[in-house]
Amino acid sequence: MEPETSSRLVLLLTVMLLNLAVGALSTADNYSRSDFPLDFIFGSGTAAYQVEGAANEDGRTPSIWDTFAYAGYAHGENGDVACDGYHKYKEDVQLMVETGLDAYRFSISWSRLIPNGRGPVNPKGLQYYNNLINELIANGIQPHVTLHNFDFPQALEDEYEGWVSRDIIRDFTDYADVCFREFGDRVLYWTTVNEPNVFALGGYDQGNAPPRRCSAPFCAPSNSTKGNSTYEPYLVVHHILLAHSSAARLYKRKYKDQQHGFVGITVYTFGCSPLTNTEEDRVAAQRVRDFMVGWIMEPLMHGDYPISMKRNAGARIPAFTSHESEQVKGSSDFIGVIHYTNVIITDNSEVLNIKLRDYSTDMAAKIQGLDLLGNEEYPLTPWGLREELNKFKVLYGNPPLFVYENGQRTASNSSLHDLSRVKYLHGYIGATLDALRNGSNIKGYIAWSFMDVFELLDGYKSSFGLYYVDRDDPELKRYPKLSAKWYRQFLKDRSTYIVGGDIELKQEPSHVFVGHID
Repeated sequence: MEPETSSRLVLLLTVMLLNLAVGALSTADNYSRSDFPLDFIFGSGTAAYQVEGAANEDGRTPSIWDTFAYAGYAHGENGDVACDGYHKYKEDVQLMVETGLDAYRFSISWSRLIPNGRGPVNPKGLQYYNNLINELIANGIQPHVTLHNFDFPQALEDEYEGWVSRDIIRDFTDYADVCFREFGDRVLYWTTVNEPNVFALGGYDQGNAPPRRCSAPFCAPSNSTKGNSTYEPYLVVHHILLAHSSAARLYKRKYKDQQHGFVGITVYTFGCSPLTNTEEDRVAAQRVRDFMVGWIMEPLMHGDYPISMKRNAGARIPAFTSHESEQVKGSSDFIGVIHYTNVIITDNSEVLNIKLRDYSTDMAAKIQGLDLLGNEEYPLTPWGLREELNKFKVLYGNPPLFVYENGQRTASNSSLHDLSRVKYLHGYIGATLDALRNGSNIKGYIAWSFMDVFELLDGYKSSFGLYYVDRDDPELKRYPKLSAKWYRQFLKDRSTYIVGGDIELKQEPSHVFVGHID
């Protein structure tokens, strides 16, 4: 076993022991809002293409997500109308006020703000985002803004193939500059790119997400005519890290002293466990985490990719120059943790004998339980989030964290009685509190999603929302689900009881427990 692998296993063993200690003191069934620090924020989120609609209005041009949807890869559905948040933002902000949100996480559509990807700013797009931010601020809700969420301008994709080209670093930095300049007097928290690990894997290896670049035999569901799955995922993340660090450096130099904000990035995570206690499966579980989380975090913390990735991918993974390494290292003021479920890992090292490999093959592991497609509900296993938050503390120097996406997927229907989502939120907020009490530097929890939106892979077939959107109603009326009512009661620090599948909401303040589940 290599020294790096041995030291990582020692650290992971330490984390496991800490988790056991925390588990013994777990208060997941016995907590309230007042158990969290006064400055801890609770909120919910959406993303531009998934909620705004108005895709062809007021100067907006297509993004790669439009192209992906129009090609039929999202069950033949699209975000042309979505939830019509573009026109209904005032109504939606009032729902946020009624729910008691401290914060709202949303993304900016690059192609709405700068239709050609570079050059002139679209006045209508600028007005919309100013209006939304002002409405949030006027109602005491903190905006948390993402600059890129799977919706790169199609114009730049057509011009130089987007994130595959180093040209993107310049254009993304210029786009970030516009956002910092126009909105930074009111926005304190900026995420540059949402879950670059999943974006690169889905969009440039497996081809099940925009811009659907991939190559045989790795494409899903069928072959693509462009892309190269063997090296493009690594190249794309490399350029994302360089673009992120460029934008972060620009903010610190040009805006930080006046605006006092923070620039971060998000990482998709899952609880990761070996199938057996064999050394092979334990090492494989750590290797999978290197590929998923270390891929982003190691450069941000140490200026280079994990050794296991460089060993398995070889020359296909780009190398940082010494200047780039220093630029990327320490470039994130905070990390947004995205977490939904857990996976089981089995070693599969024999695939490393295959000459033609992609990112997924390079991991050399079989992953069970990572179901990104379909509408099955996620298992209720909050320990996975707690473990991941503790790992960030132990492995990465305890950086400031936000749980930026966490929520329960259900089939999309008109039922407002989403008890499984209530139980999910209750468990995972409790896991966040456990990690916080164990010393993790967690600053907030943002539930995904505020309402039922257009999902990337499922279209409107699955649902994560606290609010149901009636798509048969021309006005797209919103209705609070049980989860919205539970969240509202929790945020108001009032008791909620769930007994026998029914919820009883009480009005008296509760400093003993919230969300007791029988």
